[in-house]
Amino acid sequence: MSGKHREISVAEFFEKNKHILGYSNPAKAIITVVKEAVDNALDACEEAGILPDIFVRISKVDDHFKIVVEDNGPGIPREQIPRVFGKLLYGSRFHEIRQSRGQQGIGISAAVLYAQLTTGKSATIVSKTPDDEKAKKVVLYINTKKNEPEIVEEGEEEWYLPSGTKIELEIAGNYVRERKQSVYEYLRETSVINPHAKITFVEPDGTIHEFKRVSEDVPPPPKSIKPHPHGIELGTLMNMLKATKATTLRKFLKDEFVRVGDKIADDVLKRGGFSGDEVPQEMGRDEAARLLNAFRQTDFLPPPTDCLSPIGEAMIAKSLMAEYQPEFVYAVTRKPKVYSGHPFLVEVGIAYGGEIKSEKVILLRYANKIPLLYQQGGCALTKAVESVNWKSYGMLQNKGELPYAPAVILIHLASTNIPYTSESKESVAAIPEIIDEVRLALQEAGRRLKEYLDRKSRQQKKRKKEEMIGKVLPLIAQKVCEILEKEPLEIDRIVARIMGYLHVERVVNEKDGVKEVTIRVSNFTRSKRSIKLYEMCSGEVKAGGAKISGSGYSTIVWDVEVKPEEEVEVSYQLKGKIINKNPLVEGIEEDLLSGAEVMRFL
Repeated sequence: MSGKHREISVAEFFEKNKHILGYSNPAKAIITVVKEAVDNALDACEEAGILPDIFVRISKVDDHFKIVVEDNGPGIPREQIPRVFGKLLYGSRFHEIRQSRGQQGIGISAAVLYAQLTTGKSATIVSKTPDDEKAKKVVLYINTKKNEPEIVEEGEEEWYLPSGTKIELEIAGNYVRERKQSVYEYLRETSVINPHAKITFVEPDGTIHEFKRVSEDVPPPPKSIKPHPHGIELGTLMNMLKATKATTLRKFLKDEFVRVGDKIADDVLKRGGFSGDEVPQEMGRDEAARLLNAFRQTDFLPPPTDCLSPIGEAMIAKSLMAEYQPEFVYAVTRKPKVYSGHPFLVEVGIAYGGEIKSEKVILLRYANKIPLLYQQGGCALTKAVESVNWKSYGMLQNKGELPYAPAVILIHLASTNIPYTSESKESVAAIPEIIDEVRLALQEAGRRLKEYLDRKSRQQKKRKKEEMIGKVLPLIAQKVCEILEKEPLEIDRIVARIMGYLHVERVVNEKDGVKEVTIRVSNFTRSKRSIKLYEMCSGEVKAGGAKISGSGYSTIVWDVEVKPEEEVEVSYQLKGKIINKNPLVEGIEEDLLSGAEVMRFL
């Protein structure tokens, strides 16, 4: 038997176990290849401070598919191209503690491996850095016995981009459309969580989809941090002691760990029974175990959070609005927390109604800005959603299931170490600290949704009452005025008084081409109201006590304060045209306003 033993390379291992990396079926294989290339492109652009512009094309070639992904990133130097694409476990981020999409250096090289395994075709890479006059072209295979790249062709070519990278692969696969697990859905969800990216996708039949950029701000790249003492295991600590350049244990603690200063170092040394002058390289297992036990007894500050890159509440809300056109949207970013020494934060967005027509809630799961399309049922993020009592927030729900509502729930987990359940990175493991944070974020979003639904219900009831009064009151008023031989009454004002609204009325008198405009604000609510009143006009405007901006087309703004049962008037003169149909008001809810419209800023 001893003569049969031999060493295998990591490339050889994954060649026979490709399902571990997400290549478990033909349809999933195409998604995984696109995902790895797009994730690399987004990471490269963000690290270089470039707004990503990514092009993806899938075309049918004989009995397989050709996949092309190109970006406008910083490019890759020629000497690095073979190893980046042709050697597994070769990357720049594995030894850094910071948030990133890729980490192990497996993803894109595994896609190259899958291509040559299923079609026998090499990978073609074209890349150009800002310093290159021409793009560098490299055609390569992976030597699975050695886990090394084998270049079969290389050269230079003209390329239209000032910098960037393009990869072309031919793979065996099955292209699917119009389902949750598809390339289109992956790119769509990627555009939602990366609002600063523009993605163009060409399907095999030639259909072009453009996921537009909705933000011009590149998120700041996360910074690398040192290990946190609460996240260290014994074997790792022993290796760190052997590899450190520090000459004393005290210096080792301060140099190799985050959040360890003189005072904390003294506390650790005291609890471990060390003087601080010990030589780290000479410490054995017992000393390392004592040091690790001292770590556990010491209170450390949590790790710094600039190693994380959240999307942000405003960007999540903006993305959901752009993609789903809901009637209500809310987003929350929780404060960073720590599990096992790893910083993480949770973000949740919820969109409701409007153009969302699904019966069951659409759940979007993300880890470090990567969409998770598979294994939804076994993911901790899904379990957290199912554990919330959504009936309390106005949704229907069967116990232990996703709620039923025309809504989208987005969950983003950002961490320096996402606890995936497998190497294929499709679901998150059930870490209690993470689940608790997700639940708290979901509950906050749920409360805001419930407030909106309650307000909407009250508004609907009020509107029905208003409609009823509006139908009956004019008839009564007309008859009463006829009997008493009086002038017709101002019905809108009477309805506003009955309903308890803030009523706005515009009166226009014109003489010799000059409009004398008076706006009367009557407060029939129970509270003092401080509002901004807007008029938009074309022509020459004069308005005392107001701010006027623009020329030709002007916006007039008044700051108005009106007490309950009080009436305030403002006025202006105009040689021209009033653009807005009704006066515009900022500072009051729509369901408390009549005779005007709420000012909506884009």
